[in-house]
Amino acid sequence: MAAQEDNVTIPGFSCLLQMDPYLKAYEKDFRRRYELLQKLLLQLQEAEGGFDLFTRSYADFGVQRRPDGGLLFREWAPAAEALFLTGDFNGWDKFSHPYTKKEFGKWELTLPPKHDACPAVDHNSKLKVVVHTKSGERLYRISPWAKYVTREEKSVIYDWVHWDPPHPYTQIHPRPKKPTSLRIYEAHVGIASPEGKIASYTNFTINVLPRIKDLGYNCIQLMAVMEHAYYASFGYQITSFFAASSRYGTPEELKQLIDAAHSMGIVVLLDVVHSHASKNTEDGLNRFDGSDSCYFHAPPRGEHSLWGSRLFNYSSWEVLRFLLSNLRWWMEEYRFDGFRFDGITSMLYHHHGIGTGFSGDYSEYFGLQVDEDSLVYLMLSNHILHSLYPDCITIAEDVSGMPALCRGVEEGGLGFDYRLAMAIPDKWIQILKELKDEDWNMGNIVHTLTNRRYGEKCIAYAESHDQALVGDKSLAFWLMDKEMYTNMSSLIPMTPIIDRGMQLHKMIRLLTHGLGGEGYLNFMGNEFGHPEWLDFPREGNNQSYHYARRQFNLLDTDHLRYRQLYAFDRDMNRTEDKYGWLAAPPAFVSAKHEGDKVIVFDRANVVFIFNFHPVESFQDYRVGVDAPGKYRIKLDSDEVLYGGHGRLDHNTDFFTEPQPFNGRSNSMKVYIPCRTAIVLANEEIDYCY
Repeated sequence: MAAQEDNVTIPGFSCLLQMDPYLKAYEKDFRRRYELLQKLLLQLQEAEGGFDLFTRSYADFGVQRRPDGGLLFREWAPAAEALFLTGDFNGWDKFSHPYTKKEFGKWELTLPPKHDACPAVDHNSKLKVVVHTKSGERLYRISPWAKYVTREEKSVIYDWVHWDPPHPYTQIHPRPKKPTSLRIYEAHVGIASPEGKIASYTNFTINVLPRIKDLGYNCIQLMAVMEHAYYASFGYQITSFFAASSRYGTPEELKQLIDAAHSMGIVVLLDVVHSHASKNTEDGLNRFDGSDSCYFHAPPRGEHSLWGSRLFNYSSWEVLRFLLSNLRWWMEEYRFDGFRFDGITSMLYHHHGIGTGFSGDYSEYFGLQVDEDSLVYLMLSNHILHSLYPDCITIAEDVSGMPALCRGVEEGGLGFDYRLAMAIPDKWIQILKELKDEDWNMGNIVHTLTNRRYGEKCIAYAESHDQALVGDKSLAFWLMDKEMYTNMSSLIPMTPIIDRGMQLHKMIRLLTHGLGGEGYLNFMGNEFGHPEWLDFPREGNNQSYHYARRQFNLLDTDHLRYRQLYAFDRDMNRTEDKYGWLAAPPAFVSAKHEGDKVIVFDRANVVFIFNFHPVESFQDYRVGVDAPGKYRIKLDSDEVLYGGHGRLDHNTDFFTEPQPFNGRSNSMKVYIPCRTAIVLANEEIDYCY
């Protein structure tokens, strides 16, 4: 192997080394990973006719309707002794329809059409695979390739339902082009309503999509769509990988939702969970063929000790078929535009990140602790997705900071477009929990927001669904706590707590948006300071839906200050849309003044000024700027419309002087009130994006 590695050429490796010469010491690791990938691609070509055909295996496995109305059933169950099909169609006879054993652990069954040429199994009827094991057990299973599963109200277990509608929904709107500035609205369909119940795809299409469009987000990241038996797992314990969750409606209604988003120019990403699977057996993948492996590594390697879930065997050919076809299925059948890959850290390392702190030392990212099977699986996924869909977007959720995660596969990277900047929300929570306003460290905040790998794009966020979960608090709640229930009316003067909370909520968001990454993410409801955490119905709360909802109704009450936070979030996104700072190179920070509590930076020829001081306002405060000319205010967190105090005159022109300041060749003087953020743009520059 070592001799071969020297012959492997990574086409763009020199590009990666230009970005980060320190990676040269790990060239052997990069070569080995790249060689494993090339080997896999060659095997796919020889054994399966290439990755295009291989990733369409959802058209061969599970149930397939033949042109004559006959049905073909195909499964992979290498450890099974015998397989039978049972269901409504045969009166639940357990033995009347045996599968035939084929090579490589595959099983097939053909059902001829009825006399009227209709399929033998009706749309919406129930099915089960009966698995006979070598030890004599009889197991009832759902096909891993099932496209739809439902649960009866009183039942715990999900049922496999044959989905073959007479009039499938046809999507008519083309996919929007990949946005240059990615502004993501992270959303969960089930909680997307003020009512104490599971909300529907249709509710989301009618009531939530227009709000997302109005807010200026151009991307939706949908959570908890892949079917999961336990609602309170937040969608992270998947039981049926090819089934869109039936608790929100039908597959056709999800297609309609995505089609409607596309009609608004919004791309839709799926929160895909390929890092692990639910350990459920009767309605999950676990022990599908009676063995403790099949799709997974045998224990202990195949079990995640903290998550209580099963771990895929990424070196297995049929597991690759299943997972890669799964990605293709969501792209083709539902027309998603890409994926946020969940739990990447668990996949990349044999230790799964458990009990491991990442210091940033490069030796942590290479060597024996790295699980190269799953790392190469991720490289392969990104290579295939970006080859077939050039506009596809992939985002990695990784806490380790692995180098080259977001560099192209041809450079030796893993091929993701973006990584989540997970240190940023942690920093904001830590500051709000532990520090008085006068003790905020401007340099430390700036460092956290700018500390990212050069040339690898990040999605910045002040808070995501993680910070909204029960036991934690949203930023709005850290800032305003119980006063959100009593003092959010604009008909009464702001209390000091509400005033502070309103102003800092806006400033934290704008600072994160402007400085923290090449994309921005917000979790549904947090844009208007949603007053409560998120908790799904479970035994511990008497199956209550009280916290498993989003109170959009608060926005429809004219006198509540939630509307003011909403308006600021909307205008922040619209201002970015005009000036394109997310798509621009990283900002130049010209000031982080500890005494004044002021941060100044420019990005995309736009100047951002933040005064975090709780009481000091500054007249004629000098700020450095790059481009000379006349500047005007384009966004001002102190506007009355946003719950501010209206202390700035938006008709003021700010003229630069050729006086270098703080590393910038020009400067100007501005008035910045306390707890205020302003964005200034140069009137003499043509901002064309």
